[in-house]
Amino acid sequence: MKNLGEHAIVIGASMGGLLAARVLSDFYTRVTLLERDAFPAAHTPRKGVPQGRHTHGLLARGSAILEEFFAGYNAEVVAQSGGLIGDVANDVIWIGHNVRLANARSDLTGLLASRPVLEGHLRRRLLRLPNVRAIESCAVTGLATDPVRKSVTGVRTCVDGKLEQTLDAELVVDATGRGSSSAAWLEALGYPPPANEKVEIGICYMTRTYRRRPTDLDGKHGIVVAGSAPNWRNGVMLAQENDSWIVSAGGFLGDDAPDDDQGFLAYLATLPTMEIHDVVARAEPLTGYTQYRYASSLRRRYEKLARFPGNYLVFGDAICSFNPVYGQGMTVAAEEALALQQCLRAGSNDLARRFFRSAAKIVDIPWDIAVGNDLRHPHVKGARPPMLRFINWYIGKLHVAATRDSTLATAFLKVVNLMMPPSSLLRPAIARRVWWGNRRCGVSAGSRAIETARGNGASL
Repeated sequence: MKNLGEHAIVIGASMGGLLAARVLSDFYTRVTLLERDAFPAAHTPRKGVPQGRHTHGLLARGSAILEEFFAGYNAEVVAQSGGLIGDVANDVIWIGHNVRLANARSDLTGLLASRPVLEGHLRRRLLRLPNVRAIESCAVTGLATDPVRKSVTGVRTCVDGKLEQTLDAELVVDATGRGSSSAAWLEALGYPPPANEKVEIGICYMTRTYRRRPTDLDGKHGIVVAGSAPNWRNGVMLAQENDSWIVSAGGFLGDDAPDDDQGFLAYLATLPTMEIHDVVARAEPLTGYTQYRYASSLRRRYEKLARFPGNYLVFGDAICSFNPVYGQGMTVAAEEALALQQCLRAGSNDLARRFFRSAAKIVDIPWDIAVGNDLRHPHVKGARPPMLRFINWYIGKLHVAATRDSTLATAFLKVVNLMMPPSSLLRPAIARRVWWGNRRCGVSAGSRAIETARGNGASL
């Protein structure tokens, strides 16, 4: 790898920041990771990751990329912390459009562990690199700039509340997540902020951890229930370390799950399958209830800016954050890390323009998946052009056929896991299977499909 400078700084040590720092370590003599929190000694949630107490798992694409950057990472999480590696299409039950997809063996390998475990292992692996260091309890108060060259020269920091100091760098990367201050910092420097796209979804889910028994779910590693009419409620139960289940359930636009045992079980009973309810009803609780509220999916269009300072980038959730029920965030950050690596291999000239364009192409797919599916809800506000309405209708038909056709189920899960583009589901061979499967099944996406999913019978 070519050396592009003496020092690079990454603001934010969440998953995106850790991955960005890993890429920069190959191109800069020193990399400094600045984190507002103090790192926990054990695998416990930290303040800067409000979703850290909730359901997490690495999609197949994210798992593969992390393995590429940190060889042996997946096996390490399993061996040292009790995570689980599994076949996403065979070891997890998927229910969408109120029907259950057929399970089958596939090459989709995912990683299940809590967010503190996933992040903790990644952070320790990164900080073993000789040219990477982290500064904890470090607040970044602004950017240092060269007004003549119109470039960023470093950051202004305050560590442990002490006097402000400036750290110089040839490149600064903002990986501070959805609450990024980049737009405000750009305005203060005389640059226009990026245009925003926002879709209000009002998602709120309640999470609790339970003891996991080997016989639960007939040995499957988890179940994912995507919200659909009539009540649009989501439910997820995934195996985690220490023989535990993490269970999250919630709805759109104020339809919150209760935080008491009776109310939570009643809420789970309204899902199109009783499987999560039945496990929770007899499982030993390991934690209390924790709520997470997420108002809107947000995309900042940095790629459309005509002017942007040199030596500065925005990364990960600071560019785009999605409805978290789709579990895309960590994988999108991993894909952006690959894009950053490719951009840096071509040098540092015009880096921001090249990276933002690459990142926009990456974000397009998960954004369309998340927002397109959320717009199925009649009360979520947003444009519904004819093509989106057709795609949502077609995906519903695909689900019906995929209750019996594992080839269709796996094709759909490859898209969900960001291994294949959504357009792959429109290939003639797939479309024929969808058509034939609907002729065979004769099952609508209405109440009969709900009852089929509830019954969990042999026909699925």
